[in-house]
Amino acid sequence: MGDEKKPKSVGVWPTVKPFINGGVSGMLATCVIQPVDMIKVRIQLGQGSAGEVTRNMLKAEGVGAFYKGLSAGLLRQATYTTARLGSFKILTNKAIEANDGKPLPLYQKALCGLTAGAIGASFGSPADLALIRMQADATLPAAQRRNYKNAFHALYRIVGDEGVLALWKGAGPTVVRAMALNMGMLASYDQSVEFFKDNLGFGEATTVLGASAVSGFCAAACSLPFDYVKTQIQKMQPDAEGKLPYSGSLDCAMKTLKSGGPFKFYTGFPVYCVRIAPHVMMTWIFLNQVQKFEKSIGL
Repeated sequence: MGDEKKPKSVGVWPTVKPFINGGVSGMLATCVIQPVDMIKVRIQLGQGSAGEVTRNMLKAEGVGAFYKGLSAGLLRQATYTTARLGSFKILTNKAIEANDGKPLPLYQKALCGLTAGAIGASFGSPADLALIRMQADATLPAAQRRNYKNAFHALYRIVGDEGVLALWKGAGPTVVRAMALNMGMLASYDQSVEFFKDNLGFGEATTVLGASAVSGFCAAACSLPFDYVKTQIQKMQPDAEGKLPYSGSLDCAMKTLKSGGPFKFYTGFPVYCVRIAPHVMMTWIFLNQVQKFEKSIGL
């Protein structure tokens, strides 16, 4: 009896479980990382170094400023991370089935990561727009501030003032950035788990920690240039003549390259890496713990 294979799970729960697990783990990680993310955005908006931004925020706005936009950050994880991690799990399972149960090569994992990133970003773009605007609001002149109360108020105002399609303003660079990030994050994690477990013989805890660290660094390195362009597009305001500084993502990238060179795209990389890598690591660690908890209660 002990050697008999368990019947394959059927029903709604096995299908939705990867999505729920992904969303929960991403939201837990966001609660911890939000202050660092806030500092990263301010650096990209030209507010100074990490130390200067931190001191100025504490002096002018108080501790609460570091959690401005948290509701949008949680909403983003509830949409973006739910979709991307769930999609990645479904895609890789299908690919493994097509590969007769054998481990996938790196390029197939990368393709699954790219696809999952695009799906997740499409769902999460409205919340991402609200998050960027809420985090950047205090850097604008008083007359130009939007003063959103929370993520849902931001979405309501955006729809009312700019139309429904405005929720996907900057969606192009958001999707491209998400594809780059998820290619680095998801493919490198799966590949690292196989390497640490099969080649180095690491235990579960060490494997998860090591693979999470590799995944976090790869995600940051692949995605920062796209994140920089995305942030500039989403926070731009028309000048006195009603003209926007950039006509689109490509225009922003070319003007940035011309004015600051390629390293301009890596403005704030240490802080970005400190923000992205721990968030990625904690997402994987929380996901591992959520999955363990589910097994312990028989889900």
